[in-house]
Amino acid sequence: MLGRSARRRRWAAACGAFVAGELALRLYWLAGGRWAYTACDRTHLTDPSGGCGADRVGVLPFWPGWGSVAVGAALAVLVAVAFRRPGRSVAAGSWAAAVLLLVAAFPLHLLFEIPAALAGRPADWRDLGARLALAVGGALFATLASAAGPPREPLTPGYRPVPRWTRRWAYAAVALPVVGWAVPHGLWLLDVPFGVSGPKLAEIHDGMSSMAGLAITLVPPLAGLLVLGLVQRWGQEFPGWLPFLGGRPVPRLLAIVPAAVVAAALITYGLLSSALFTADLLAGKVTWPEIRAGWAVTATLLVFTAWGATLAVTTAGYALTTRPRERPDTRDPMATASLR
Repeated sequence: MLGRSARRRRWAAACGAFVAGELALRLYWLAGGRWAYTACDRTHLTDPSGGCGADRVGVLPFWPGWGSVAVGAALAVLVAVAFRRPGRSVAAGSWAAAVLLLVAAFPLHLLFEIPAALAGRPADWRDLGARLALAVGGALFATLASAAGPPREPLTPGYRPVPRWTRRWAYAAVALPVVGWAVPHGLWLLDVPFGVSGPKLAEIHDGMSSMAGLAITLVPPLAGLLVLGLVQRWGQEFPGWLPFLGGRPVPRLLAIVPAAVVAAALITYGLLSSALFTADLLAGKVTWPEIRAGWAVTATLLVFTAWGATLAVTTAGYALTTRPRERPDTRDPMATASLR
């Protein structure tokens, strides 16, 4: 079994490979190449298979080019430091890198677009592939942060029941995407004008096929069921029927990091969308009669924010329940004396 130092170096090497790949791709784009680069607008896809004319882009925008190179260089320095020595500062930097990469990946976009694309809706696979790569990088840096931080006591085998308030928030997090998303979208898919006007319903139908609409309707609430793992035994111990893993403790970061990132993405999307909607309302681009006629569409903005908030509270409850204690440094005479 690998020691803690060996694990840290292994994950630092994996993070280094990710950073090197991303830097090489960005430098290739800056040199004039356009493989895997996309110029698609996410709301109006024209020729997504070709990156919407990516080959005709002469000057690369800042963030896909030099901006990403600067971020990559900073991450490379972090990886080099992490490879040589552990510490709280390295762990904090790795956590910051993980959050940055996962926010840039915007998992909520992947949650909706990949099922719709598999169901036949036109999709920008270059953009989706780049986001998946960023999500993988975020997961790698989160693992490096755990390996580089101070040693902690291992988890005690067995299930730790979460507080009752955590369960209640978890059930709310499961119910919200069903009631606030799947039900109205299912009705619209069946041509029922629930909370929308006739023209808006026709616009919704024109924007998606039956299979894509079914995927968009069902995937979010089905994915939302995973939040139950934060309050059930299988979220702390792998089920016994799983080969090799059955009965083993679930690494807490494997549950906390994805849940926290999705919660942050949901809240951010809901708040930003609400701010833009309010700005359009104040500017007169949207009127109160239009809001009343399409109240169900407007309400989804609140659903996203509430869904993220309930998931965030549930994740906090899981983190508090499964929190390990920091292991005392046995080289410190005071810490050693306190153990006697």
